[in-house]
Amino acid sequence: MWFLCVFFHRLLDYRRPEVESLAELFGAFEPMEDGSPVRPLSLEWNLPQNHHIDSPFHFVNLPSEDVARNIARRSMLVKGIYELWGEGITDDDLEKAIRGFPDERKLPYLKPESSFRITVDNFGKVISFQEQNERIRGLSYIPFKGRVDLRNPDHKFWLMEIDDYGENNGLPPVVERRIFFGREVGAADRKLLPTYQLKSRKYIGPTAMDAEIAFLMANQGLARPGKLIYDPFVGTGSILVAAAHFGAMTMGADIDIRVVRDGRGPDCNVWSNFEQYGLPKPLSLMRSDNNLPPWRSGLKEVFDAIICDPPYGVRAGGRKSGGRKLLKGAVDPYTVPEEKRFNHIPSTAAYSLAECVNDLLELAARMLVMGGRLVFFFPVLREDVVTVAQFPEHPCFTLIASCEQILSLRYSRYLLTMVKTGHYTEEISELARKKHLDFRENHLKWMEEGNLHSAVFSSSDAQNTKSLFDRDSKPKYRGKYV
Repeated sequence: MWFLCVFFHRLLDYRRPEVESLAELFGAFEPMEDGSPVRPLSLEWNLPQNHHIDSPFHFVNLPSEDVARNIARRSMLVKGIYELWGEGITDDDLEKAIRGFPDERKLPYLKPESSFRITVDNFGKVISFQEQNERIRGLSYIPFKGRVDLRNPDHKFWLMEIDDYGENNGLPPVVERRIFFGREVGAADRKLLPTYQLKSRKYIGPTAMDAEIAFLMANQGLARPGKLIYDPFVGTGSILVAAAHFGAMTMGADIDIRVVRDGRGPDCNVWSNFEQYGLPKPLSLMRSDNNLPPWRSGLKEVFDAIICDPPYGVRAGGRKSGGRKLLKGAVDPYTVPEEKRFNHIPSTAAYSLAECVNDLLELAARMLVMGGRLVFFFPVLREDVVTVAQFPEHPCFTLIASCEQILSLRYSRYLLTMVKTGHYTEEISELARKKHLDFRENHLKWMEEGNLHSAVFSSSDAQNTKSLFDRDSKPKYRGKYV
């Protein structure tokens, strides 16, 4: 069944991948004959005629209304999914299309015993209440027989329009005026983000993940009841809060014992964030080093998803256990005296992003179940042309989505979603180590410790900056820079 999917006009690169992940979560894909957990095909998408890819209006082919409804209710970026009764450039085109829509699909929703509501929405433009009423009266050719109920109707209908009036509607000017009319199948939960917004949360830090992004990551990780999700850089727990909201069991770790154990006191810590929302607490929060994971040697395939935001060295630099002197061999390894164990804070050293990502992939390859997902952010410099080949790789994983979030004129981060498609072995581990060496070599110019921070925050050659990111030449619509 083809549906009209209307997106919120933000995080444009994330929209389709989120819907595809949720479609898999709600059973839109048949399992492959060989039992492979990877979906065989992506969803089938189409755009309205002459519309830009950044348009909020997309057509998507889904197996049923139940799947469409579940996707719309859970998605962060879908405004609503609709059964389209008609579309056109003019009101006459729309009327002709609606009259031609099969009666057997219209009449069940027009019965006298049912109630309905029509909402008028114009993308990028505010229209007056009087104009809305005029447009609703223009639909008099639709034989509504039920009563109007503006608060709790049985059926909701939408008259949506996008105008061609230059760049002010947030899209490239190539998008022409188009009108859509359809029945609402499912709509977003508007209360979710205000409930979980960071400004009302008890315990946050400078790197706390924005609530909307955390829920997007949980959707990419297919969080749901019965699944175990792990965050090795848990911080204040934003990602695990989102996963727990969707019913998943959670675990977290951080190298800083003061974050996972102490917080800002007994009533302001990671645990209190879960108490605030009435969510199940994590099964465990550990003081753990991603570089020296604590898992016993025979333990494998435990987690259904690993979702995290590795330290880039921008707002918070990555750290690993050991200390500079210990790692250089200047001092011998030491044993912490028993009386100092509780308050002891181990020495740490700088942890480059390349090494951190390699350790993360190695951990995920070993600890994820087959078909499990690794979801994490990866930073890039926007002055480089970014290709899939520049993302980190591992023989156990298949990259299924890379979504760019532009953070500044020079700095972006990609949300990478990988699916485990191969079993972990010692031979695979050695092959991954060689891939890491090549990866580190190719990205040495900006991935070494400290260089990324300099690239983001220090001034570069003025001429190059002007030619690449001239503010006056930046498109006014909120898509990717061109």
